[in-house]
Amino acid sequence: MASDVIIALDFPGESETMSFLDLFSDKKPYVKIGMELFYAMGPQAVREIKRRGHKVFLDLKLHDIPNTVKSAMSVLSRLDIDMTNLHAAGGSKMMQAAVEGLTRPDGTHPILIAVTQLTSTSQEMLEKDLLIDKPMADVVSHYAKTAADCGLSGVVCSPLEVDAVKSVCGSDFLTVTPGIRFSGDSAADQVRITTPEKAREIGSDYIVVGRPITRAQNPVEAYDRACREFLNI
Repeated sequence: MASDVIIALDFPGESETMSFLDLFSDKKPYVKIGMELFYAMGPQAVREIKRRGHKVFLDLKLHDIPNTVKSAMSVLSRLDIDMTNLHAAGGSKMMQAAVEGLTRPDGTHPILIAVTQLTSTSQEMLEKDLLIDKPMADVVSHYAKTAADCGLSGVVCSPLEVDAVKSVCGSDFLTVTPGIRFSGDSAADQVRITTPEKAREIGSDYIVVGRPITRAQNPVEAYDRACREFLNI
């Protein structure tokens, strides 16, 4: 099964993004285009970054009525993306519609994963803000099982729930885990976090790393460190 370090390109526009990617002259990291960059550049962000030779995880977290999500996924399927996502909280009908919309006429489609609970969500927030009184691991694994039953390939979850997800959905079900910090780094606005090395040990398939790389004094060196610790190379 493939594993990789995905860099979150959380930049406000094209110049900052391309200047950052220019630092990686001899390598082509897997990158994530989130809402900030996509809203700034639109689909051209995907086209330009793919032209440069990078794999792209388009992180738009769709969550709407099934028909709207199906139509949106049909548009996204025309972009040369490698992975995209939606919110599992949208329910099974929405997720099934997403798969239908994302599938191209030849039967292929990018990897589709579902966001379970954001890594900024604590157990207290789950109970007080969302009125969900179940333990976080139970909620995440239930969302993951629903996503798997709808034909999705994996979920976004914190590294702390990887084992629970794998136990319910099987070892081949992908876990894409943000909330990654190097040992000694500040957690910032994240709650459920771990290090690249620990994420590897507990079975994450992909880790998404943003500020520890993009705001590092030497981003290439920070990326190489993440690869060493997570991929053990």
